[in-house]
Formats: sequence, C-alpha cells, structure tokens
Amino acid sequence: MKKEQRTNDTPVKTEDDYETYLDLSIKFNRWLLKPFGVWPSARKSTGISKYFIWLINLLCYSLMGFEFIACGMYAVLEVEDTYGHIRMIGPLLFFAISLVKYYLLTFHEDGILECIEHIKWDWKNVKCIDDRNVMVTYAYYGRRLTTICTFFMCSSFVFFYVISPINTRNVSKIDGNRSYIQLPFPFPKTIADIRYSPSNEIVFTFQFLTGIVLHAITIATCSMAAIFAVHGCGQMEVLKSWLQHLVDGRADMSETVDGRIASIVSQHVRILNFLALTEKTMQQIAFVEFSGCSVILCVIGYYILMEWDPNELTIAIAYTAFLLSFIFNIFIFCYIGEIVAEHCRKVGEESYTIEWYRLNGNKKLCCVLIIAMSNSSVKLTAGNMVELSINTFSDVVKTAVAFLNVLRATT
Repeated sequence: MKKEQRTNDTPVKTEDDYETYLDLSIKFNRWLLKPFGVWPSARKSTGISKYFIWLINLLCYSLMGFEFIACGMYAVLEVEDTYGHIRMIGPLLFFAISLVKYYLLTFHEDGILECIEHIKWDWKNVKCIDDRNVMVTYAYYGRRLTTICTFFMCSSFVFFYVISPINTRNVSKIDGNRSYIQLPFPFPKTIADIRYSPSNEIVFTFQFLTGIVLHAITIATCSMAAIFAVHGCGQMEVLKSWLQHLVDGRADMSETVDGRIASIVSQHVRILNFLALTEKTMQQIAFVEFSGCSVILCVIGYYILMEWDPNELTIAIAYTAFLLSFIFNIFIFCYIGEIVAEHCRKVGEESYTIEWYRLNGNKKLCCVLIIAMSNSSVKLTAGNMVELSINTFSDVVKTAVAFLNVLRATT
C-alpha cells in the first residue's frame, strides 16, 4: 500500500489497493453466498465450476423442498388438533419464504452483480483521502449491521438446532430404555419412524443441514440489502462534501466552477441510479421478507405463550431467539429505507446551505436542480407497495400483536 500524506485536500491514488477497501463492503457477503452457489460473479464462471454451482443449487433446493414437503405431510396426515395445525404454520412459512428468497437471489444475479460492480468502481475511482475515509466509515457501519443480524440468526440456530435437541431427549413408548433425539421440526411416520436409529440420526442431520441453508439465506438477504443501501448513503455523504467545495474548489476537483458543477451533477445522477438499481434488485426479496416475517412474528409469539413453562425454558428461549431475529430482520429493511430517504433529503439541504450566492450568473440554478432531484429521490420499498421506514416497522409490530391477540381469543 502506498504511503500517503494525510491532509484534507490531498488526492489519493487507489489503483493498487482499492480491492482491500472493496473487501470492507462485500467480503462477508461473498463468504456467505459463494458456498451456497448464489454469488453472482461465481455463477458467471464456465467449465466444471459452472456444473459444480448447479449441483450446489440443486442440493439447496432439495434440502429445503424435502423439509417443506415432509412438514406438509405431517400437518395433513398426523396433526388433528387446532394448535397442532397452527404450530405448523411457522415452519412451513419459513421454508416457503426461504425457497423464494433463494430463487430470487439467483433470478436477480445480474442486478446484484451490477450493484457490486458499481461499488467496485466507486472504490477504484475515489480521489481524495477524506472521501475515502467517509466510504470506509460507512463500510464498517454496514458490516456492523451485518454482524448484528448474523448474531441474532446464529443464536436462534444454536438454540433451536443444538441446545434444544440435546436438552430434550424423548423416551420411546415402545421401549422405555431407548431414547432418541428430539427433532427441530416434526417428521411424518409414513416416511420414517424417527424413534429408531439410524433414522433418527439421519433425519436430524438433514434438518440440521437444512437449517444452515435457511439461516444463511436469511442473513445473506438482509446483509446484502444493508450493504447496498449503506454504500449509497456513504456516496451521498461524499456528494455533500463536494457541494461544500463547489464555490472554492478542492485539489482533486476541477479548476473551473462549470467543471465542478458537472462532476457534482454527474455523481448525484450516478448515486440515484445505483439506489434505483438497488430498489429494483431487492424489492421482491424485501417484500417476501417483509410479508413472511410479519406473519411469523405473530405465530412465534403465540408459540411462546402456549409453550411457556418455568420448569422447561429451552423451547421458549429458542422461540424467543427466533422472534428477536425476525424482528431485527424487518427492522434492518425498514431502517435502511429510512436512512436512504434521509440522506437524499440532506443532499438538498446541503445544496441550500452552501454559499451558492457567490456563484456567478445562472450557475446558481444548478443548486435548484439538485434540490429538486433530492425532493423526488429514490425510496426503497417492499414489492413497490410498502415504503420501508421506521413508521412502517412500528406498524408491522402493532399488526403482529393485534393478530396475536385475535389468535389467542379464537383458540
């Protein structure tokens, strides 16, 4: 890495080290998506690696599909009481939305790859140390959001797939001396009797692997949306810095006012295009996550109330971990929608607060254009139907609690 003089206006060359900074933004997503065959650049490969990725896709679809079918058969063939059917809504819905999100990740691979290339171009072409420091700050911010999301999802995975089965070992009614592992999800007897070995161990292994895929997909979709949105916010912050130097200029900027205006407008259009691409790529995934998690919040809350036992807290704690993870997933999508809209508005405010009155002639009108574009900025939505914001998050939580009360009253 080249040695740099750290002054406010010192230009910086990043051709040699931009990949190091690029990893701050996308490395975690690459680690997470590549093993499951949905990292877009890997899917563009040819030869043997292409068929290997297809094999991984087939394996992931098979695990999720088999578990969905097995739980569906159990709900139809073996469940007789009302609570038993309600208890199957959560797993079936979780499998369904994970299958759809996995498909959408592959379906939108071109859009995801274009967003990644956009981020790569931004890191490669940053010219000022201050601008790069702003981008680094927002890259770390995106990684913190990803880390928190990973923590909640991994906690729910450990409680539900490891701690709960270990602490809850059932004893066979046929053979009182024989115990077997309590499976995370029910399994129909028409396929296999899980009270006996090795069926118990085999099915538990399949469900454990399926759980890894399900949780990885959930983490990947939330972290990818967060990384893209936070990068756009960082670019807006860089644009605000350019606006502050519009009148007097900066070492890395054009020597003429017209040149600086052209660069600012071009950068603003580029950022809005990136946010529009992010919205187009992630809106269907956000809608599936948003609608599915809203229902899951209601049913998991119902499970906690029905199965709460002070003497046996393992299951309740596992459900609570799931509840917190889904709440945070919805919060992530709503929060990034809020900060994107806020940063777009702040660009318009910054355009007004600079010393635009020092510009000569019609050059002042450029600020009017930027303010107008900021007021009609891109907003992130779920399926182009629900605007993602903090108010939306509060509405979702209120709706889930309301349906929970209705569910309790009717059952």
